[in-house]
Amino acid sequence: MAKNKKEKLNIVYSTNPDFQFEFEEEEQQETLPNAQQKLYVSIDRKQRGGKEVTLVEGFVGHEDDLKELGKQLKSKCGVGGSTKDGVVMIQGNFKQKLVDLLLKEGYQVKTKGGN
Repeated sequence: MAKNKKEKLNIVYSTNPDFQFEFEEEEQQETLPNAQQKLYVSIDRKQRGGKEVTLVEGFVGHEDDLKELGKQLKSKCGVGGSTKDGVVMIQGNFKQKLVDLLLKEGYQVKTKGGN
């Protein structure tokens, strides 16, 4: 219920019985074709107790398409992971394998970091 109140715009009180609230609408960004996507692959250990995760960043498009990409990468690597805030996190050090998989799918890929 509190979430609903936050989404209402520019209204405090109305006596009009036919009044309709204006709600914020999140704009879905159109997913770019694979050849136009520029993805960055890196290894991260921060805030994870020394365990490594491979990050894929820079995806431009719908959240559903990002989740589908994450699902595909996780199944190819045979490990778990998650997708949130425009980043795919794959458990373990799969940097080179992910670069190869993404290049095979037609993405533009760059690596970040020294490892």
